[in-house]
Amino acid sequence: MRIIPSHPKTDRGSAIRSRLIIPRSAGLAFLLISLAAFLGSASFAASDRKPNIVYILADDLGYGDVRALNPNGKIPTPNLDRLAAGGMVFTDAHSSSAVCTPTRYGLLTGRYNWRSRLKSGVLGGMSPPLIEPGRLTVPAFLQQNGYHTACIGKWHLGMEWARKPDTAPFTDDIEKGADGWRVDFSRAISRGPNSFGFDYFFGIAASLDMVPYTFIENDRVTKIPTEDNAFPMMIGRTNGMTRRGPAAAGFEAIDVLSALTHKAVDYIEERVHKHAGEPFFLYLPLNAPHTPIAPTKEWQGKSGLNPYADFVMQVDSEVGKVLAALNRLGAAANTLVIFASDNGCSPEAKFEELRAKGHDPSAQFRGTKADIFDGGHRIPFIARWPGHIKAGSTSDQIICLNDLFATCAEILEQKLPENAAEDSVSILPALESRASRPLHEALVHHSINGSFAVRQSNWKLELCPDSGGWSVPRPGSPASKQLPEVQLYDLSVDAGETNNVLAAHPEVVARLTQILEKYVNDGRSTPGPKQANTTPVAIRRGSERAAVPAEPNILFIIADQWRAQAFGFAGDPNVKTPHLDQFERQCINFTQAVSGTPVCSPTRASLLTGQRPQTHGVFLNDVPLSTNAITLPKILKSVGYDTGCIGKWHIDGHGSRSAFIPPERRHGFDYWKVL
Repeated sequence: MRIIPSHPKTDRGSAIRSRLIIPRSAGLAFLLISLAAFLGSASFAASDRKPNIVYILADDLGYGDVRALNPNGKIPTPNLDRLAAGGMVFTDAHSSSAVCTPTRYGLLTGRYNWRSRLKSGVLGGMSPPLIEPGRLTVPAFLQQNGYHTACIGKWHLGMEWARKPDTAPFTDDIEKGADGWRVDFSRAISRGPNSFGFDYFFGIAASLDMVPYTFIENDRVTKIPTEDNAFPMMIGRTNGMTRRGPAAAGFEAIDVLSALTHKAVDYIEERVHKHAGEPFFLYLPLNAPHTPIAPTKEWQGKSGLNPYADFVMQVDSEVGKVLAALNRLGAAANTLVIFASDNGCSPEAKFEELRAKGHDPSAQFRGTKADIFDGGHRIPFIARWPGHIKAGSTSDQIICLNDLFATCAEILEQKLPENAAEDSVSILPALESRASRPLHEALVHHSINGSFAVRQSNWKLELCPDSGGWSVPRPGSPASKQLPEVQLYDLSVDAGETNNVLAAHPEVVARLTQILEKYVNDGRSTPGPKQANTTPVAIRRGSERAAVPAEPNILFIIADQWRAQAFGFAGDPNVKTPHLDQFERQCINFTQAVSGTPVCSPTRASLLTGQRPQTHGVFLNDVPLSTNAITLPKILKSVGYDTGCIGKWHIDGHGSRSAFIPPERRHGFDYWKVL
């Protein structure tokens, strides 16, 4: 079991264990006041009142769309601004992916999305479940701790639809609309939200531009689709429609957002009135402002910018209705409210129109939804919990949506299993303004095409030459093929990611690459026993690189104890080396080359590090090379190479037989087949 640690200097239990010393002359009044303050600072677990948790997740809302985060923004967001004024704004919060499905996987499992079978893209509305059978989720964990749990909104994590006889199964690909008619909508759905920890579900299967167009309640559609339908991608525009396919009669995209809010308010009222004292977890993943961009008539034209901005204003209003319900019912004081977005703003918002009127959904950050740049995954994140979170506060901690799981565990003072929430770190120290050090060692980002980035402090390393998404330079474009294979940015002076400082800081590239490799190989980024990734993880897009190589391949063959004269081309009549003789005729032959040392291990360490033994520290055979050493394969990996070692190793302190050496001590080699 993994214990979620509190900050060492402000352990949540320390207030309870501390001695309370009262001077005799202070009197009874002083004693009572001090005890009240003392008990108020203790963990809520000392009482029976577990906090309700309401987690509102907007869909494709940009960092710059919320005034509390972007004062220069042109879209009014009064309800979100009031939420921020009553709580804490995080200025460096991120989704684990730059697109929908993977982010939701990370949020509910506390595990990086790229460990799952889905390495790029998103699921469709008919795709099978992404969450692995038996994997503990946030709602299931909260159920175990006495919570009633509900998901109201967009699911987009797959479910098992009952199919008509003799029809093909669905895959992870987004289905064409007509494919939806393979479903027998009269039968129950299996392995949906109810199977992953939610007592109640009401919502839609996936994004509202994917079939089927009907509401689902628990494991059945509320109305069987009987017609084909599609909706404009942006209301009032004629340049695009959603996928045409199965729709329930009367189902209209424009009604969905308000329907979800109404259902959420009903749920809160029901829990407060009929189940007082039983905590609840409401996960409210909205369908907006994702396409189809469809604000109701009340909001059309309100922003003076475009329909996307109108839709953002409606999202703000719907959030306000949920907050108002908590206040009206007297539940706000004991409710942790979190508002966030699943990724950055989509280009479907029409950035050029908005920027022409002074509004940028990505604020000062580069890129959009889908990108590896911060505009793809830096998101608005606001939290309010009266009595625990200081009103009007701000945090610059680097956090991730995956952190919900560990945060809940620390709030409840519960242990997590070692095979759950492998990439979740509690942000409770930040929420309570007692974090004096970074909560994450590093954070991993992921784009729509599977490109990786790793962030540590001000440094951000992107393992691709392009955006990894929809912005320029697009993957595979002529422009991208002229760029370095990796990008390194110092965000402290370059928040817009415009100046690639790769060449000036190879040591940072090597360090961040090593961190990412360790996270991949360990199956986790938090302390604990190694875990298995669901499917193998490759941190570079190898197929694209093979198609358009920017640098030469390198093959280095080193013989073991071979005399310099023992070649046919060297003139020894007793040696026959026809292949090497032919190779020598095509190459440069360095006749004065030396190994540096007369024994194996120091020579091999010098080859990998470019250093003398006095520097790399390997003077004798079987002396290990430091795992912190900057090696040639690490550097080559940082600029896009795949690396492999085949043969004799002999630089790890275990003699020549080193096949059991763990990945972190292979000094940058991906492929490993040694003696």
